[in-house]
Amino acid sequence: MWILSNIIPVLKLYFVGLKVLLYQLFHKGFTLPVLPKQNGKVAIVTGGARGLGYETVRQLTDLGVHVIIASRNETEGLAAVKKICEKNSEAQVDFEFLDVASLRSVRCFVRRFKERRLPLHVLINSGASRHLSAVMLVPEGRTEDEFETHFATNYLGHFLLTRLLLDSLVHSGKDGSCSRVVSISSSAHYAADARLQDLLSMRCSSAHAAYARSKLAQVLFTYRLHHVLRCGGSPVTATALDPGLVDTGLYERLCRPARLAQRAVARLCFKTPAEGAAAVVFAAVSPDLEGVGGCYLYEGQRIRSSAASYDEDLQAGLWRNTCDLLDLQDSLFD
Repeated sequence: MWILSNIIPVLKLYFVGLKVLLYQLFHKGFTLPVLPKQNGKVAIVTGGARGLGYETVRQLTDLGVHVIIASRNETEGLAAVKKICEKNSEAQVDFEFLDVASLRSVRCFVRRFKERRLPLHVLINSGASRHLSAVMLVPEGRTEDEFETHFATNYLGHFLLTRLLLDSLVHSGKDGSCSRVVSISSSAHYAADARLQDLLSMRCSSAHAAYARSKLAQVLFTYRLHHVLRCGGSPVTATALDPGLVDTGLYERLCRPARLAQRAVARLCFKTPAEGAAAVVFAAVSPDLEGVGGCYLYEGQRIRSSAASYDEDLQAGLWRNTCDLLDLQDSLFD
């Protein structure tokens, strides 16, 4: 039983990864079209200090967006700001501390942001963990709030961040120019257990299973959030996005054989961070996606996510239980 519970998630996750790898090998990657300037817009990018997040920030600033890098690593965050400003003297970018694995840090970040009285047009939930832009396959561990690390960093912290910033997003959006929430998920969600008790589990018998569950939770949350916003008539859309296999530090915790294989094929098959970020930027500001939400994007196109992600009972149950964990109201519009 122990062998099955640990080996099966590994096989499922690597099988999904192999399918994506083969697709990227034989298909031309997404190219960002020319987009209109976005002067006056404000975006928050979690995990924006390195890798995919950094390239997302850089490309958004090139379009005139004022971007706030939300990151746990102050040294990297400030270095990212300096690097972007050196390349683009007109870039509007700054750094704010955020450890998304800490609920206290999330609440402090939101309070500081609101004290600045800035609008918020785009929220990109990408990362902002202690070491990486996101958390993948870390050993079993607990956050300061006693939640499993993958669950807390990839899902729970971003759920709280989004909920606390919704009023800013709603006030900044309008008909014909909706605010947007873009959550970076992964094809790993296709390999996840689809039971509510598994998604909410505080145990981490397998890092592979925990990572896949956290990514499925992101998609479920996105669909439920968009549904609730649409029912309330709010000018905000919510989208989940798979950037594909991108050559970043996210793969540092793969098992040694898989890590060696990843290094060998990365240059041939993996996207660069800039290529992966192009799809994120497209989702964040493209006029082609105005008013579009409640969907899963890959290469700039809407595709089917896992069958489990469309289970409305599962979406509602995860939403309700997460609100209970965070002491939030279930309804957004009471």
